[in-house]
Amino acid sequence: MGLAHAAHGRGIKTLTMNRSLPVPYEQRLSASDLEALRAAVAALERQSFASRLTTAAGRQFAHSPLLSPRIQSLASMAAQKALQAALTVALSSLEGAPRGDTTRMHRRLAAFTGAMGGAVGLASLPVELPLSTTIMLRSIADIARNEGENLRDPATALACLEVFALDGHSSDDHFLEGGYLAIRSLLAKSVTDAARFMTTRGLAQQSAPAFVRLIGLLGARFGIVVSQKAAAQAVPLIGAAAGAAINHAFAEHFQTLARGHFTMRRLERFYPPALVHAEYARIAYAEGFWDRPSDS
Repeated sequence: MGLAHAAHGRGIKTLTMNRSLPVPYEQRLSASDLEALRAAVAALERQSFASRLTTAAGRQFAHSPLLSPRIQSLASMAAQKALQAALTVALSSLEGAPRGDTTRMHRRLAAFTGAMGGAVGLASLPVELPLSTTIMLRSIADIARNEGENLRDPATALACLEVFALDGHSSDDHFLEGGYLAIRSLLAKSVTDAARFMTTRGLAQQSAPAFVRLIGLLGARFGIVVSQKAAAQAVPLIGAAAGAAINHAFAEHFQTLARGHFTMRRLERFYPPALVHAEYARIAYAEGFWDRPSDS
């Protein structure tokens, strides 16, 4: 039974907010918050990076070579290093910056780095990926801030990193039943452990075992998407224009995931998280994003 389905079947009559006042299970989200949740479900469950990449790169991606296991391993390692290197730079660059919607600016910056990578090819990945990841993480952090997150809170920093692990539809082999909620559950303990350590030691202590374990989990999932991107960039003579299109899709995909993720976190601060998750599952089943479990 999937995590989300279990949320329906617990039979809980009351939930507790902040461990104090009981909240009736029959409580429902406001109309505006329900619409925000519906948009979050679509953002988090609808489209994989692979499908965005096919749209962006078209025939070139359809005929891209399959990467060898060695290159896939290198992509995963590059993903982990890119996440770790990007975190401090991305968050510190937002200190004192004015609020606003910067998604287009960050997509243009990502497209520019992709154009350079496309001109060079797969060999550019170790240089281009950390730069692109930093740009995307800064955009993700900006989205988080606009949803009411405190960027000085280590939990927010880690929630920004979580976004890179949220592509649950990378392939049939890597799809998790329960989608977004299952991925959150999978990462929960590692995120909590890393946040606890960072609360006392700060972002500078990124060599701590708790943080290294989390980066390993995030990098493994992010590496799947990086492998797809690398496969598209491995097409001979892909060119700057196609490289820009690939990175534009790369940035847009994670911005979409970030909007859904931080909408969820905002709703979880206002309502009991179990209620938000149950409503998420109800919408995911109703909209056909998840297959309903059999009655057997």
